[in-house]
Amino acid sequence: MPALKPTDHTATITWLGYVPHRDNPELETVALDTMELGWGGYEGDCHAGETRPSCSRVLSQYPTRGTEIRNVRQLSVLSAEEMATIAAALGLERLEPAWLGASIVIEGIADFSHVPPSARLQAGNGTTLTVDMQNRPCQFPAKTIEAVHPGHGKGFKPEAEGRRGVTAWVERPGTLRLGDVLRLHIPDQRGWTP
Repeated sequence: MPALKPTDHTATITWLGYVPHRDNPELETVALDTMELGWGGYEGDCHAGETRPSCSRVLSQYPTRGTEIRNVRQLSVLSAEEMATIAAALGLERLEPAWLGASIVIEGIADFSHVPPSARLQAGNGTTLTVDMQNRPCQFPAKTIEAVHPGHGKGFKPEAEGRRGVTAWVERPGTLRLGDVLRLHIPDQRGWTP
């Protein structure tokens, strides 16, 4: 585990939600006012659990799909600022977090999708999320946007590249609420320069 240092960068939670299942071609996300997080994330979310089956994003490490691995994709954390940039590029007034399968939307940390892996987002009550890595754009939000705004969904993947937020997992369980402030803690090391 890296040594971590707190920063002066904070963000306010502006939206909370969960995806109950993956059965629909479009995303179906349920908004929340509070989110009780356990070791496996938010119970009831299709991404919850301490482990998960491997998917196409880790085929280089686990060539057999479905290999049981640690679940570091319990939550999808997005930036309100980056969502606004994507919406403008798509010619839309706004993007709803529910269309993107968001677990948490925050406001206040610039260039959020590029915070370093292993960074922590910590609430005042101690609830702590560990950033796994940048989330790549996928087809499901594009399909959902297209269903709501025909002609606008196709551009989602290229416009969301580098702006899709991060995946995260629960390091310390607890409760998150709308309006909570999260402080960013980053690894105390220089960037890798091979």
